[in-house]
Amino acid sequence: MKVLLAACLVLPLTSGTAPALARSCGGHPLDFDGDGRPDLAVAAPYDDSRAGSVTVLYGSGRQVKLTQDGAEPGDSFGSALAVGDFNGDRCADLAVGVSEEFAGERVPGGDGNGVVQIFDGSPDGLVAGRELALAKPSSDRFGASLAAGDLDGDGRDELVVGAPSHRSGGSLTVYWMKGREPVQITQKTPWVRQAAQVTDQWGAALATGDFDGDGRDELVAGAPADSVRADGQGSVTVIDVRERRARQLTQSSPGIHGAAEKWDGFGAALATGDFNGDGKADLAIGVPGEGLTANQRAMDYGDGTVDVLYGSRNGLRTDRTEAWSQNSLKGVPRYYDRFGASLAAGDFNGDGKADLAVGVPGEKAVQVLAGRAAGGLTRVGNLLVKGEGRDFGASVAALPAQGERYRSLSARPPVYGLVVASPDQGLVMYAPGRREPGLRLGKVRRLGKGSGLYGYALG
Repeated sequence: MKVLLAACLVLPLTSGTAPALARSCGGHPLDFDGDGRPDLAVAAPYDDSRAGSVTVLYGSGRQVKLTQDGAEPGDSFGSALAVGDFNGDRCADLAVGVSEEFAGERVPGGDGNGVVQIFDGSPDGLVAGRELALAKPSSDRFGASLAAGDLDGDGRDELVVGAPSHRSGGSLTVYWMKGREPVQITQKTPWVRQAAQVTDQWGAALATGDFDGDGRDELVAGAPADSVRADGQGSVTVIDVRERRARQLTQSSPGIHGAAEKWDGFGAALATGDFNGDGKADLAIGVPGEGLTANQRAMDYGDGTVDVLYGSRNGLRTDRTEAWSQNSLKGVPRYYDRFGASLAAGDFNGDGKADLAVGVPGEKAVQVLAGRAAGGLTRVGNLLVKGEGRDFGASVAALPAQGERYRSLSARPPVYGLVVASPDQGLVMYAPGRREPGLRLGKVRRLGKGSGLYGYALG
């Protein structure tokens, strides 16, 4: 599949005059063109009659729109995004999910087979590369979720592709493990051994993080519709791909706050970050269907909560988990808020600890909690950020080093800015972080506008 690139000039993400492109990449995260500035990919899977597109906002101010040559209505190019160095050339690469593409004739009303398009980073920016697909495609929605991480510790990122509509109840395929062919994992995989139903959506949300500090990332798969004991309660599976170990977590797991109930959607969103600065990744789990309001009906959207588990040398701990909601934070929980529908981790104040951004699209808001060395996330100084659009907060991301180049020799950790989308109105907004004590963000400003659920996914 060939890819067309249309370029035009826009206002730069960073101030000053754009320098000439570097001749090689410096290994910086989210830097597709090696100029030392972070870049941002914005997906619009319903653009152009749902054929889809992805717009890349380069830090230099250049804007490039990625589309498919011969795209068909309904393909949903941009259904998911993931960024990582997949080929080891120190340039950030981009994976784009095309979950509704069909290998043959389109089946009206049916789920797509799905493919994933890889774009390789280079000093000239992203260049179309290989395409990935399942050997025996069905109505899998392959590419509906994506994650990147170094799962084998070789210094290069692996790509994990979710196919939540796979006939087994969902599947994951891991690409580029050292010395291995692509590895497909399902709930029925012998070393996973979970009960599976076709509606579980296993792998609908994905994340990676090094929870035990051994230098290798673990993989986390969310199954928000998994009916372990109650319909749609949801589950999360933590997977060590190299060692072939899997651990299932639910709200009924010992130590995890809350109770597994119908339609909670535990695992609908995932984020990893070092919230307490101990050098090990921690895990935030969105439960947007959790009901807190009295007399709530079963199928209401949900007030929502977020469960947080902390890493240790033995992996994720369940003896000191946290459950966050607006009952203890700024704002008022409502049955339609969907607190936890999206999550992102980033250091918004430059103190070396990750902070957590929680999307609350029903309230048109994002809640931000600060990380700290003593105990991790805290309610002290939490922020409730409001913005434009009916679903502000439906997707969130953290963009490092906004407004400056990466400084590889600097002892100071980079400050992240908060990127928030309102896909229903096609708005993407940005609030800069501030290097100062406490937690404060700069004024929310519009970063871009588009059509076709522009901002549905951010990379």
